[in-house]
Parts: sequence; C-alpha cells; structure tokens
Amino acid sequence: MSKQASDCEPSSPIADDVLTSEWSARSYRTVPVVLGFTAGYVDGCTFVTLFGLFVAQVTGSFVIAGAILVVREYGALIKVLAIPVFLLGGAVATALVSVARHAGWRASTLVLGLESLLLGGLLVTLLIVPNLNGPDQAAALAAGLFGLSAMGVQSAFVRLLMRGTPSTNVMTTNTTQIAIDATEILLARMWTSRSAGFPTRIDIGHARKRVAETVPIMLAFLGGTIAGAAAGQGVGVVCLVLPVAILAGLTMLAAPR
Repeated sequence: MSKQASDCEPSSPIADDVLTSEWSARSYRTVPVVLGFTAGYVDGCTFVTLFGLFVAQVTGSFVIAGAILVVREYGALIKVLAIPVFLLGGAVATALVSVARHAGWRASTLVLGLESLLLGGLLVTLLIVPNLNGPDQAAALAAGLFGLSAMGVQSAFVRLLMRGTPSTNVMTTNTTQIAIDATEILLARMWTSRSAGFPTRIDIGHARKRVAETVPIMLAFLGGTIAGAAAGQGVGVVCLVLPVAILAGLTMLAAPR
C-alpha cells in the first residue's frame, strides 16, 4: 500500500485502553453519535425543565459572566457557576484517566461510569423536588451542577480517549470544521488542476473523512435536543431516565470481560 493511500485511510480513534477490542472494531464510529444524541437530549430536557439552562456547553455562560457586570440576568447564578463546574468535571475525568492508565485499568469504564452517576444525580434531584420555583432554588442549582459536571466529563472523555473524534457536545467547533472541510472539497472539485495553494488529494481525503464523522454527530445532537425537549415537555423530568440508561449501557459495554 502506498503512503498516500495509507494517509487517507481511516483508523479507529479509540485507544486500546478505552473499549474492548471486539466492541472497538465493531462500532467505534457509533459511540460518538450515541454520545452526541445523549448530550443533545440532556441539553433539550434541561432547557425545558431547568429554566433555559444549557448543560452541554458553557459558551453562553462566559457571555453572562461578563454581561452581569452591566445588566441584570434572571437565573445568572447557575449559568456563571457552570464554568467552574464544567471545568471540574473535565479535571476529574482527566485524573481518572491518568490513575486508570497508571494502574492498568480500563479508563473508559471509569469515566463513562462517572458520567452515568452524575446524570443519575441530575435525575434523582429533580425527582425528589419536581416542582421547582426558579433557577436560583437550591434543588435547581444542584440539578444543574450535576448535569454540567456530567457534560464536562463527557467532553474530556472524547478529548482524551477518542482522539481525533469531533466534539459530541460542543457544536460550534464542529460547525466551523464542516464549513472548512466542505469548502475545501468544493474548491477541489471546481479547480481540478489544483494549482499551488489548493488542498492536496491527501488533504481532501482527510476532509471527506472528517465530514463523514462530524455530520452524523451533529445530526444526532440536533435529534437529541428535539427528543429531549419534547420528552421534557411531555413527561417531565422522568425523561432523563433515557440518557442515564444509555450511559450505563455504554459503561457495561466498555467494561473488560
């Protein structure tokens, strides 16, 4: 096989310490899509049940952290706390991965299990106090912090253990990457001579691979937000049973046999 062909050939983004070899070979492309759906679902559900809170990403929280210096924002406390809590979730996940690698444990089982527990905490908190009066209520804050830390863990999981995989819970970066890759592919089709400065065949191969990986995740996230919002509106906080079950299932699949 030539070097050029091998450079364009896709490879599994999942490291040996992430999943069982059988599951990795069978469905490594499916895992990010499932995580994307889960993040979108949780985001849609918490948006409906937690007074407009987005837990899957914290871009808006940075805006609010700056804006509250000059304007009043309803429910600003949880949105500002989202930044350190999301960061803490990522930090704890990173520490778990480091410890697991040092001890010879399967890191994915610990990290996915942690996310499952945190989502369970979100569900249990909202079941105990189903009738929330506002975003600054203690139960609403606790529920939001569980959800935010869970998404911080998931974000770190993908960055650490699925290197090269598009984000499963921050769609801004994915949207930018789609714009870049799609434009490069289009330019390559329009100017087949590929004069200096245009993407090479290898670059286009990588671009097509990224598009093929990113689009399903983005569609899954969008589908998850629709499903989560509809479920949250229809059945309330019970809808969060689904993402807890999904993460518990992934944890068991990732566990060593």
